[in-house]
Amino acid sequence: MNGLINSLAIIGVGLIGSSLALSLKQSGYVKRVTGYGRSEASLQKGLELGVLDDYSLSLTDAVSAADVVIVAVPLGAMAGVFKQMQPALKATAIVSDVGSVKASVVQDARAGLADAFVRFVPGHPIAGSEHSGVEAGFASLYQGRKTILTPLEETSGDALQVIDAMWRATGALVENMDVDHHDRVLAATSHLPHMLAFSLVSHLSKLSEQDEIFDYAAGGFRDFTRIASSDPVMWRDICLANGSALLELIDGFKAELDQISGSIRGQNPDALLEFFRHSKHTRDQLRNL
Repeated sequence: MNGLINSLAIIGVGLIGSSLALSLKQSGYVKRVTGYGRSEASLQKGLELGVLDDYSLSLTDAVSAADVVIVAVPLGAMAGVFKQMQPALKATAIVSDVGSVKASVVQDARAGLADAFVRFVPGHPIAGSEHSGVEAGFASLYQGRKTILTPLEETSGDALQVIDAMWRATGALVENMDVDHHDRVLAATSHLPHMLAFSLVSHLSKLSEQDEIFDYAAGGFRDFTRIASSDPVMWRDICLANGSALLELIDGFKAELDQISGSIRGQNPDALLEFFRHSKHTRDQLRNL
């Protein structure tokens, strides 16, 4: 491939897939984008918005002419997609994904793609929004944001180069990482925070004063809980796929809350002050956020 993608197929045209298509079209890096999804109304909307050039309700038809296939479906649907698309792929087609848990995706791809697995490049753009659907996509989503690729020993160097260049064309900052290391890091930086936001909203919604609580909620509550508006299906799948790393972090977080509880019960102002000072100092050093 000469650096330009002639035919790109996006399987699952939501926020991530539509933003990728729009960005690559804007940069002139792709000639034609074909979409596949379960909702024809959503795919038709993709045509109207200029995200797609065409679409198909048949997965095999959607990928049959593609030079690059991007799988952007929930983690729980990955295995079926890989298995179904495999017979229809061109012999030179390169496949990648955008899943936020790499070990489970690699396992599904290895089982479903058969000989095409050597041209599979696991990927994860560290960008997103609480909004979903093809209408939520925008071309600048990946600009200046990190995209992590987790190639394996058997991954084709040519395939890796193509996917690396594709993401750089969106303005993303591309890094390579080990699969297991990726899943541990993302459990801490993304998966746990989402669990905390979901849990807080759930807990407060069950209190007798919930109407008044939410009525008086201000900026701090809004900022902290914004991500609890994210897609429930996606986050169900992430919890199950990255359960080991996530459970370890949840247990550690419970210990932190127990420490705060103990200091409050014991009326220990010094312990509380030191706890908050340490956290503030750590957060203040994170200049990239």
